[in-house]
Amino acid sequence: MTDLPARPLWRGRVLAFVGVVLVAFSLRSAVASLSPILAEVRADIDVPTWVVGLIGTAPPVCFAVFGIVTPLLERRFGLERLAVAAMVIAAAALAGRALAADAALLLLGTTVLFAAVGVGNVVLPPLIKAYFPDRVGVMTALYSATLAVAAFLPPLVAVPIADASGWRFSLGLWSVFAALALVPWVTLLIRDRAQHRAVVVEPAPRVLGRLFRLPLAWALATSFAISSASVYTAFAWLPVILVDIAGVDHATAGALLALFSAIGLPLSFIVPLIVTRGRRIGVLYAVALVTGVLSVAGLILAPQAATVLWVVLLGIPQGLFPAMLVLIQLRARTREGSVALSGFTQSTGYAVAALFPISFALLHESTGSWTPPLLLIGALMLLAVPAGVIVTRGGTVEDAWERRHGAW
Repeated sequence: MTDLPARPLWRGRVLAFVGVVLVAFSLRSAVASLSPILAEVRADIDVPTWVVGLIGTAPPVCFAVFGIVTPLLERRFGLERLAVAAMVIAAAALAGRALAADAALLLLGTTVLFAAVGVGNVVLPPLIKAYFPDRVGVMTALYSATLAVAAFLPPLVAVPIADASGWRFSLGLWSVFAALALVPWVTLLIRDRAQHRAVVVEPAPRVLGRLFRLPLAWALATSFAISSASVYTAFAWLPVILVDIAGVDHATAGALLALFSAIGLPLSFIVPLIVTRGRRIGVLYAVALVTGVLSVAGLILAPQAATVLWVVLLGIPQGLFPAMLVLIQLRARTREGSVALSGFTQSTGYAVAALFPISFALLHESTGSWTPPLLLIGALMLLAVPAGVIVTRGGTVEDAWERRHGAW
């Protein structure tokens, strides 16, 4: 598939700017809007514990599956059409989930919703590359910051809205943002068709399979896995661990988890600019490695001595997430390469993220201690060494393929 034809500079960019912000907000608010009011939902309809567990597991599983599927869909439909389809399905699923009469429909709506979110996760970085090739760092910073805000806002307002208007209204409210996200992308598609500038679809190489043979692709996927797995594990288990080994009460443990989450917001602004302007990618890997390992060591050896410090240090490797959103774009030369690399990186990372909380629980259950699970996190952080060495060499996946196998 060829790159997008030139668009009217400021009008197309304004629409794309608004579209990126609204899609990003919808992607993360869709994930974060249910858990704060789950108690209210369960008071109204019977939601068994095993269904709650499946709902908690659904995001990374769906993201992993659709990380692989989306590049194949993009070859047929294009980035903008996939963005529109993802938001149509997300809006419908959000509204449908709010109307769910039983646990089965709630689970179905959640699964469909996260499938749409998985598609959106993959297409947004290539859309940024297509519309803002000279502003990749700034736009990725805006994108990742919007994700952070959208993860932070629903837990603050979902419960008050549910108390005032009911959980169904609170849950369905977020469909409005997904519906609004359709406007700029549909407008761009209509304008392109009216001006006879629709995207030209040409035979393109099936590049996704090639990435399995490239160390650079695996290094980016490993980096994404370090960030996503540590975050999902922390959200699942950090409060429990802190209560058990640090001696804090449940309220303090919840506040420390909020602190862990809040660390991602400034990093989402700063890291993309560092990657695109300072090019100090190796420093980012070194910081993630050192802080991650120190936090694990602190929680194992002296959990009560500086609990806040260990939580802060554990949160810093989250910076690899916005770094990967930029590097997905910088480490691909072509549009199809960018889409495939986005899908491969996120699919692999989220697959690891889906397995880690379960592995954490099994290790704790079998050993009766939190030390082995924490050492598992430490081992994950150590993977930043080989991944960082490969990623900091530079180049693109297309360059790497051509050096090894000939023409891309």
